[in-house]
Amino acid sequence: MSTTRAQKALHETIRSQLRYEILSGILPVGQPLKQDALAQRFNASRIPVREALRQLESEGLIVHHLNRGAVVAGMSLEQICEMLDIRIALECHAARLSVPNMVESDFQTLEKILEAYSKADSVQDWAEYNRRFHLALGAASNNRRLRRLIEEFCLNTDRYTHVLMSKATGKEGPQSDHYRILEACRRRDVPAVVQLLEEHITDTKRGLMAIARADEDRPTLAQPMPEAV
Repeated sequence: MSTTRAQKALHETIRSQLRYEILSGILPVGQPLKQDALAQRFNASRIPVREALRQLESEGLIVHHLNRGAVVAGMSLEQICEMLDIRIALECHAARLSVPNMVESDFQTLEKILEAYSKADSVQDWAEYNRRFHLALGAASNNRRLRRLIEEFCLNTDRYTHVLMSKATGKEGPQSDHYRILEACRRRDVPAVVQLLEEHITDTKRGLMAIARADEDRPTLAQPMPEAV
């Protein structure tokens, strides 16, 4: 393997690992990503590390600050809701392409993901299986660019939404939605899949906004409870 090809493979490996750690919450929002430390960790030069960070920045997973360098990016509620709107458009389009092409192995893949989801007992695992389910749902679209858009620019919101939503609703509500979507896929009922998927993502958006409203109304140390009169 040439040096150039080896560097390309290495930066993809670094990107994939850091991406997994960011999306799973191992690397929290605000975590610094120092090039020298990463180069030492991955036994690499700074060139593939720099390229990996550049790609992660293009996905919105990290940001560069003038005095701090690269850090894991955060998202405001407004930004998350905007991304959820984009998810609806992209994932519903992928479902329209995918469902007519599905075969039994596709249904079995979705079923196995949901079985693992049901057995999982941590929020991080729920988020991971949720991500896998939504990616598998669009796999039969046979459109790699569309799937990449969904994975890299939309599903990264799960690291923000899933913790909050899981605390508020648990996993039973979303999992029930997933099984209804799977049943509609088996019937090859494209309009039903699209409708269920849109409602599923919209419910997440509504839930997040409700949590945000509740947080605003909750008394804090800076906003003491009014005295009874």
